[in-house]
Amino acid sequence: MDVVAATARRAPRARALRVDALRNRERIVAAARDLFTEVGSQAPIDEVARRAGIGNATVYRHFPDRDALVLAVVRSVLKRTGDRAEAALAQGHDPFDALTRFVLAAADEQIGAMCVMLDGAYDPGDPEVKALEGRLNGLVETMLARAKHAGMLRADVDLADIIVAVAQLTRPLPDLVTVRRSSRRYLQLFLDGLRTPAHSTLPAEG
Repeated sequence: MDVVAATARRAPRARALRVDALRNRERIVAAARDLFTEVGSQAPIDEVARRAGIGNATVYRHFPDRDALVLAVVRSVLKRTGDRAEAALAQGHDPFDALTRFVLAAADEQIGAMCVMLDGAYDPGDPEVKALEGRLNGLVETMLARAKHAGMLRADVDLADIIVAVAQLTRPLPDLVTVRRSSRRYLQLFLDGLRTPAHSTLPAEG
């Protein structure tokens, strides 16, 4: 009976520890996502810990090295952005409105942190990343196809145009730039440029 009682007392404590560990992990990933968006994947781990409000040792307990942290951020951004893309598709019947909702939601989810993939700092060969990326790409392709079919989206826009443009437009400008404006201003200009009729022809790649 004493063993049973002791086990019962330990169980709530173990669950509390697991909840605390999960909360710390989420705080670390959120802080790293913000920093990667601002300065890239070489952001100091000390600053990640400071912004997360925890010690360096806690960061390294969850993520033994920078590569593990980068991987967690990429997974998080892809998962959350994919969820927002799914929600955008499910709301309303105007295809361009769905695309607009997704673009603004992707900015909210700090998709600029994905520049760690664009700048070669990360090898996206992880099976979970590939699955999440495939899901996100499929959802955005569906949005584009619907908007084009409705005659609302210029025909020469593709998936890469959306992802790369949003990722770059949501990254903060260098300190030497004195104009400080919300990224949503530039996202709206970008969205307006996607609409038909197009007043130019996009240059060919290369």
